[in-house]
Amino acid sequence: MDTWTVITGLALGLGLSAACGFRVFVPLLILSIAAHAGMVNLGQSMAWIGSNAAMIAFGCAALLEIIAYKVPWLDHALDTIASPAAVIAGTIVAASQMGAIGADPLLQWGAALIAGGGAAGLVQATSVTTRAASTVGTAGLLNPFISAGQSVMSIIVSVMAVLAPIVALIVLAVFLGLVALVLVRLRGRLRGRRVARLRPA
Repeated sequence: MDTWTVITGLALGLGLSAACGFRVFVPLLILSIAAHAGMVNLGQSMAWIGSNAAMIAFGCAALLEIIAYKVPWLDHALDTIASPAAVIAGTIVAASQMGAIGADPLLQWGAALIAGGGAAGLVQATSVTTRAASTVGTAGLLNPFISAGQSVMSIIVSVMAVLAPIVALIVLAVFLGLVALVLVRLRGRLRGRRVARLRPA
């Protein structure tokens, strides 16, 4: 297996893993469709991801997840479940690609947990922080729009990870950098308001 195939395979797994941080089941659905269509190679132990049953299950789960995040009070409750679920999903999709390039099973799952699970957890933490900041700054009025944006990002990053893995990672890095910048500025403004309130008139 040539070096470029290994690099793109790892980038594909990492891109899909990161997308799991936005929505748990959307990247799994995209991976399942791509594998079923022969666009993505899966390890032998992960061939089930491309089955008809898996596509149906992931499709139903992805649809329910996207709809549930539209409910203001339900999105915070889902975060308690989605955070560990995102890490698990990120590990699975990363392992599927590491297995496809012939990695040793111990290395496959260890690296998948660290890289894939870590990427999913990082993006999920950013998503949760963004909605929390929206709740404080806008009384939750923008939460449905932010949730919709995260769903769209999950789809875009997942599709790009399949079609152009390297580009997907670059787009994701730029997006997360912009989100981090906005959150830092918003936190600074909130601190400034708190200090102004505490100062004696």
